[in-house]
Amino acid sequence: KTNVKNIFAKIGGHAEEYGGETLERMFVTYPQTKTYFPHFDLAHGSAQVKAHGKKVASALVEAVNHIDDIAGALSKLSDLHAQKLRVDPVNFKLLGQCFLVVVAIHHPSLLTPEVHASLDKFLCAVG
Repeated sequence: KTNVKNIFAKIGGHAEEYGGETLERMFVTYPQTKTYFPHFDLAHGSAQVKAHGKKVASALVEAVNHIDDIAGALSKLSDLHAQKLRVDPVNFKLLGQCFLVVVAIHHPSLLTPEVHASLDKFLCAVG
């Protein structure tokens, strides 16, 4: 928990930017995930992808802020994605992998094996 809180503190004001990069990376690496966004402009630098990335980042920050009750903190969002949007849960694992890569790109020295393990565990709990 400490590792996760520390890495998010260091990510700081870049969380929104990283959220957009994470989505863009996911769409390129796992093109099947695009099917959930048929109405989005998925081009590089798209304002829609950046805006949704901001929402993703906000949800991750919310989860960090409630790390002892992630399920409770994200229950409405989880219900929306499961019931209304019918998003396959495997996509959240793909998103988590892409987020880890983005963090590694921007903060290679911070992503020690211990921090990597902590972030992976956290992202699995979120997804």
